[in-house]
Amino acid sequence: MADPTPPPTSAPTGWRAWLAGARPRTLPAAVVPVLVGTACAVDVADVVVPWRAVAAGVVALMLQVGTNYANDYSDGVRGTDAPGVRVGPVRLVGWGLEPPGAVKRAALLSFLVAALAGLALTVAVGPELLIVGAAALAAGWFYTGGTHPYGYYGFGELFVFVFFGVVATVGSTYVHTEEVTALSLVASIPVGLLATALLVINNLRDIPGDTAAGKRTLAVRLGDRRTRALYTAVLVAAFVAVPVVAGGFDRPAAAAALVGAVLARTPVLRVLEGASGAALIPVLGQTGRVQLVTGALLAAGIAISA
Repeated sequence: MADPTPPPTSAPTGWRAWLAGARPRTLPAAVVPVLVGTACAVDVADVVVPWRAVAAGVVALMLQVGTNYANDYSDGVRGTDAPGVRVGPVRLVGWGLEPPGAVKRAALLSFLVAALAGLALTVAVGPELLIVGAAALAAGWFYTGGTHPYGYYGFGELFVFVFFGVVATVGSTYVHTEEVTALSLVASIPVGLLATALLVINNLRDIPGDTAAGKRTLAVRLGDRRTRALYTAVLVAAFVAVPVVAGGFDRPAAAAALVGAVLARTPVLRVLEGASGAALIPVLGQTGRVQLVTGALLAAGIAISA
């Protein structure tokens, strides 16, 4: 790897750099499916087991953090994360803030914590969770890792929808009920779409740098204009799915999640008005808030209506 470009003078150091490298704005993608999936178990399981909900949360959170560190490491050693190449969150390796080996170990340690929490659930629930867990770990690493990272070929959004939407939501229900329920499957759709919106806005911001680095994300393939339309469509579809959950499964209080559509107005307008580069960084945070508020209200509504 070539010597990294010096980081911006405002770049954090020490534990603040590691915290920034974990990309906190993306963490609602880990929390929301566990909240919604656990709520979907309320009317099926005799008792929602608290430690299983916590363990599922640890799995999802550590998978997200591990994937973020793995992304930082893999992009960094490929030279696609230098300060002059892209804008956005702190890059530990690309900016030379931490050595590649340390970031790789942080990713593997995060995955290990996720695996240990998943193993505890496997012992309590069943060996089928091993298959799901192994697939999730592999997906987290090979997003940008390995010789043919699928994130470089436009499949990142599909990964997010499947693993941080369907798998995480349905899995969070399954650890309590030990069955795949129709409610959890349908509820996973808005959850997955909201998580996907986070990646779409991230990749929209990075189109110039990714294009220069040869990283063929879905945003690069679609181009700027169509990626903006995709972001809007994904958010709209998420809120269209909410009434399906509320009405189709007799969970009227779940309609409270539509409040999130009010919060979505600001980031959608910023995207449609043409915000680009660093101006999209706040939009990422706003999208995360939309996801967290919508997910929390959806989960509360499902549980209250059970």
